[in-house]
Amino acid sequence: MRTATLVRTVALLSAGMLALTGCGSKIKPNAEPSTSTSHKPCGTVNLAVNPWVGYEADAAVISYIAKEKLGCNVVAKNITEQVSWEGFATGAVDVILENWGHDDLKKTYIDQQKVAQEAGETGNKGTIGWYIPPWLAKEHPDILDWHNLNKYAAQFKTSESGNQGAFLDGDPSYVTNDVALVKNLNLNFKVIFTGSEDALIQAFKNAEAQKKWVIGYFYEPQWFLSEVKLVHIPLPPYTPGCDADAQKVACDYQPYDLDKIVSTKFANSGSPAMTLVKNFKWTNDHQNDVARDIAENKLSDEAAAKKWVDAHPDVWQPWLQGT
Repeated sequence: MRTATLVRTVALLSAGMLALTGCGSKIKPNAEPSTSTSHKPCGTVNLAVNPWVGYEADAAVISYIAKEKLGCNVVAKNITEQVSWEGFATGAVDVILENWGHDDLKKTYIDQQKVAQEAGETGNKGTIGWYIPPWLAKEHPDILDWHNLNKYAAQFKTSESGNQGAFLDGDPSYVTNDVALVKNLNLNFKVIFTGSEDALIQAFKNAEAQKKWVIGYFYEPQWFLSEVKLVHIPLPPYTPGCDADAQKVACDYQPYDLDKIVSTKFANSGSPAMTLVKNFKWTNDHQNDVARDIAENKLSDEAAAKKWVDAHPDVWQPWLQGT
């Protein structure tokens, strides 16, 4: 569920693997185009889908509109952030709908290789940070000062963390500074990767329901925060450049105005889908509504997208202007 320029553990995939659609995607790859309402042919759109439900919500809605209103053939590819950028160079990826910073990747693929371009902001405001369940903040308010975390480290111990407190991260591919932060802030914690956004959410859900001691990485926009209002622990304030050296980071995460990235080839293709992507702009609440229907209400991506599209024509119809 979800970023700053940070340490990541992304496995490199070959260009051949990039060309494959992601297994298990709820967005149907290689879907046949429906009747088009556009005056221009759309063709195929290769859409990266990164592994958090907020991004999946973006992709569900854009995929649905592209297919139903523009007659596009949308090929959804379940791949991680770094690999998505690599796809611009190979032609395997046309669109990243939710980019969290990545100035290093912008420099490589936009400025140097010129195989990608920025396509405007999504309207979503991104926040990453350290969070605890509400019960813990209420009973131990001094824990909201990060200087006091070592005082409580023993309470967070698990079988995986040994004699240190456990600090929970999600999917290993996520942008995270947490290993460096724990070290550089001299905190007696060990970063434990839960493996997925779902596992991270479940850990926090259990922590609130059962009054367990849990601290971990989390982010907004994220539908779960409307169900359990996790409490943010501020770290030393972010200043531009304080995270430039991934090994020496000792500041909080950067706030983000999330944006979209497209391949240069796609940008120059004349496809109405490019206009749709460029015009796409909504709010955190819009994304959370769709994400909640997917993750919590167990709707298919297509059903969640249709529900939102039917309810918000005033939001998405301007996205089609110029197509």
